[in-house]
Amino acid sequence: MSAFDEDLFAKGLAQRKATLGADYVEKNLAAADDFTRPFQEAMTAWCWGFGWGDEAIDARTRSMMNLSMIGALGKMHEWELHCHGAINNGVTPEEIRAIVHVVAIYAGVPQGLECFRAARKVLEERELL
Repeated sequence: MSAFDEDLFAKGLAQRKATLGADYVEKNLAAADDFTRPFQEAMTAWCWGFGWGDEAIDARTRSMMNLSMIGALGKMHEWELHCHGAINNGVTPEEIRAIVHVVAIYAGVPQGLECFRAARKVLEERELL
């Protein structure tokens, strides 16, 4: 028996792929083993199906919220990943800059600098700077 709702997983999988890219998501799921697979499945269903699947907030706004929260938490690997996702969801470089300003104001200038470093890397990779 599965530990999650299959419909929620399918909904989450579609949203996760739309935001982070199908290649990234498929590689992540393929790399999952007996130890990590339950987490990957639950996270896809819960975070992406339940959380991102709630249509009260559109994906673009949700991406901006994520950059703010993940930036404030200092989880830079995830921030960089979600910066790519935010661009995929229509967030502009100018909006990313403004988000980093908010992170710096509320989480501290050093954290804002970390976000700027990660943003520059992503924006240069995407040829948006």
